Amino acid sequence: MRIGIMGSGGLGGYFGARLALGGADVHFIARGKHLEAMRSQGLRIEGPEPLHARDVKVTDKPADAGVMDVVMLGVKLWDTEQAIAQMRPMVGPDTAVISFQNGVLKDQYLRSAFSERQIMGGVGYVATTIESPGVIRQTGPMQRLLFGEFDGTRSPRGEALLAACKAGGINAELSTDIVREIWQKYVFLVGLSGTTTTMRKTIGPIRSHPQTRAFLVDVMKEVIAVGRAHGVALPEDHIDAAMQRADTVSPDMTSSMHHDLERGNPLEVRWLAGGVVELGQARGVPTPMNRAIADILALHAGGNRG
Repeated sequence: MRIGIMGSGGLGGYFGARLALGGADVHFIARGKHLEAMRSQGLRIEGPEPLHARDVKVTDKPADAGVMDVVMLGVKLWDTEQAIAQMRPMVGPDTAVISFQNGVLKDQYLRSAFSERQIMGGVGYVATTIESPGVIRQTGPMQRLLFGEFDGTRSPRGEALLAACKAGGINAELSTDIVREIWQKYVFLVGLSGTTTTMRKTIGPIRSHPQTRAFLVDVMKEVIAVGRAHGVALPEDHIDAAMQRADTVSPDMTSSMHHDLERGNPLEVRWLAGGVVELGQARGVPTPMNRAIADILALHAGGNRG
């Protein structure tokens, strides 16, 4: 199976390395020093289950890679428009394009660029960071990919990708309700990213303090209300499930958006808390908590390096 990895950072690099070790014909799209290191020494994953994918196929020119069976999109959300334009040479009539990015607005951008039959939905779970060029560090044992057709069918291409994932040791699932899976992640992610970034703290103290815990709950309740207003069948007890997850993850856990703020990088707040506000307005659902997060972080959204 020919698989293109558009964005070879923490998520794309990690899952792409596993797919390559499982025998898939993986083509990484990377740039800069990360590209140079991958060309010279391969891609190394450090952490709970270290691995080294040697002699990886990597380029900064998607046209050189050719048409893929699947293109996995994993760039930061602010790079989405540019990435879609660059990856077009890898997308043929029968290619499946799957965004494993954060949020729920991501698939709207794919629909504006490709036909509905070319798009599948995806959700990725893994805690990683680029430690140095060519080296990705996994900071926790959890790794999981969910993907599926938006009409709920179990397609041959979905089954083929599932087999490729399993061969690489990926905890993967072919979902028949990928929209709900995307929103279930969105609920937790918006809460985690919004609180850790505005409060400059990890999840531990946030969930332990009554006032900040209540804020976290209210943020996630807004996301659930907006999702339901858009017809997503989120379970009645989903806030309990989301808080159970918040209570059981490591107290040192934080969000990639928090890391981006500390590094002076652009933030994904426009598509996370800001996305909740935008989607809430479309259905007349009030979202004051997420509006507060988006407003607090507005001055940092474009990044502030150096």
